This record gives sequence, C-alpha cells and structure tokens, in this order.
Amino acid sequence: MKQLSSFMLPITVLVVVPLCIEHHFVCHIPTLLLGFLVIGVGLYVMWMTIGMFIRIGKGTLAPWAPTKKLVVVGIYRYVRNPMIMGVLTVLTGEAIAFLSARILVWALVFFLINNAFFLLYEEPNLEKKFGEEYREYKRMVPRWIPRKINQER
Repeated sequence: MKQLSSFMLPITVLVVVPLCIEHHFVCHIPTLLLGFLVIGVGLYVMWMTIGMFIRIGKGTLAPWAPTKKLVVVGIYRYVRNPMIMGVLTVLTGEAIAFLSARILVWALVFFLINNAFFLLYEEPNLEKKFGEEYREYKRMVPRWIPRKINQER
C-alpha cells in the first residue's frame, strides 16, 4: 500500500496541477507528437528510478516511505535527482504537446521548489542517514546536470 500511495505525488504534479492551471488545451499534431515523445522519455526515466527505489533501495520515492539503502547505480551514477528530471521532462512534454506557457511556468516553479527542498531538507537528512557514503556520492555525482557517461568517478 505504501508503494501505491507514493504515486500520489507524481500524479498530483503531472496531472492534477496541470489540469487546474490550464483550462484551454491547444492541440496541433506536430507539437502534440513531439510533446508525447518528450513525455515518453520522462515517464521512462521515472519508471526506471521508481523501480530502483523499490528493488535496490527497499523503499519508495515518497517521504513517508523512504528508501532504506542509498541508490547509486544505473542513472543515479550520473545525476543525484533523476526522478525529478523525469518529472520535469514530462511537464516540459506536456507544455510542448498542449502549447501551454502555464504548464511550462509550473515546471519552473516545481524545479525551484524541489531545488530548495533538496538543499534545505533532503540532502542534510541523507547525510545524517547514510553518513560518509552519501557525502562521497554527493562529491562524485552532480545534483541536476548529468556528468558524462564515460567520465570516471
């Protein structure tokens, strides 16, 4: 049940808020197709990261059921917050698909909120929870912009 309840966050961010802020969806086939392609990429990244949280981290993405182990494999070797990057990619795809400046602004606001959350809450708590293992991970892996795949640690 905890794993299912963790989907409340992405559904709210990706569906509920966009539907509340954008009442007039404009659809043009080329931008709709491009937008859905971008959405697909974002959903794939989210699917990968949620799977790693469950399988490797033994928890979920939700703060009320966090991981028990630090996840540092797969996409997490290149960027510390791939889940949020996936969400931002989906929001950008929605903005493209529906030609919505409001959804694009929501994506920016969502990013700023998350950046503050990571700086002020999540990263200090991960340092407390995982100690030197997280500090080393933080030194080696950037928060937002992925490092090159072939770059050595």
